[in-house]
Amino acid sequence: MTKKDYYEILNVSRTASEEEIKKSYRAIAMQCHPDRNPGDKKAEERFKEAAEAYEVLSDREKREIYDHYGHDGLSNTGFRGFSGFEDIFSHFSSIFDDVFGYGNVRGHSRHASSAGADLRYDLNISFLDAAFGLTTTIEIEKLATCNKCHGTGASPGSSPETCRTCKGRGQVIQSSGFFTISSTCPHCNGYGKFISKPCDNCHGTGKEQVTKKVQLKIPAGVETGSRLRLRGEGESGSKGGPDGDLYVFIHVEDHDFFTRAGNDILCRVPISFVDAALGGTIEVPALHGTEKLKIPRGTQNGKTFRLKGKGIPHVRGFGHGDQIVEVFVQIPTTLSKKQEELLIEFEKLNQTNK
Repeated sequence: MTKKDYYEILNVSRTASEEEIKKSYRAIAMQCHPDRNPGDKKAEERFKEAAEAYEVLSDREKREIYDHYGHDGLSNTGFRGFSGFEDIFSHFSSIFDDVFGYGNVRGHSRHASSAGADLRYDLNISFLDAAFGLTTTIEIEKLATCNKCHGTGASPGSSPETCRTCKGRGQVIQSSGFFTISSTCPHCNGYGKFISKPCDNCHGTGKEQVTKKVQLKIPAGVETGSRLRLRGEGESGSKGGPDGDLYVFIHVEDHDFFTRAGNDILCRVPISFVDAALGGTIEVPALHGTEKLKIPRGTQNGKTFRLKGKGIPHVRGFGHGDQIVEVFVQIPTTLSKKQEELLIEFEKLNQTNK
């Protein structure tokens, strides 16, 4: 019998994206799932066809072979589809978890421990704090293990009871024809335990919202986009699982005088007409105070000078960037009579020397 086209089975075009293919398969799986169509052979067949089509079209290599050589090309690679429903359910467990909320297909319950959620904190710091580093304290809101029931979810003096519906397995077995499906127990929601007297502080969740102060040590040289990871400072895990992590994202504020380019800092300073013409030494603002800068005779407007090692320290601790100073000649806006006369005389001498 001629096999159907996989794209037609999933009702997608041959140029469909991975997300479009997945979305279509989820819709068909939800519609034709054996649990929802007991004894319907057509639904079972469509369910199996869709699973096989998705297996091929969701895999880039298999899809490319299918696009070029069709079903025969896949057969030559050894692809034979699925052996049965158990094979389908185990292969796409994550999809069925999302669609049906089973957490089920491989017979797993929720007894296992789970890690706590990671948290994000956005921190604004000054330009100079980024350059020098600092130690500061932040406050975060997070879910932590309930201080009253110590995470059990049960009122003090009581404890969670074994679920009578699933006998503590977290799963109930449903049979349909020649196959069986285990799904999440509706009484205990897959935990295998039932809390008859929930803790009045966390309402049976085992966690409570808390505010915690966390000390941060920010290294010198960080910049906007730098990320610090504090292990175990995220939300608390469940059933003995590890706590999540806290990720601190750095945002560096602009500076009135300096700008940053990598580990170099840039600045513009004015010099007088006389210093530009005759040369001299000026003081330039720097990260650690001031630095002396020698201006050579005949310096032109826009000339740049480099102060080695006076920039931002490398965040890994290997040296510093430079400070790049651009000078601009400051033209006086008001002149005394004497100054005007001298400038006129200067211009006459300049014309004579040409």
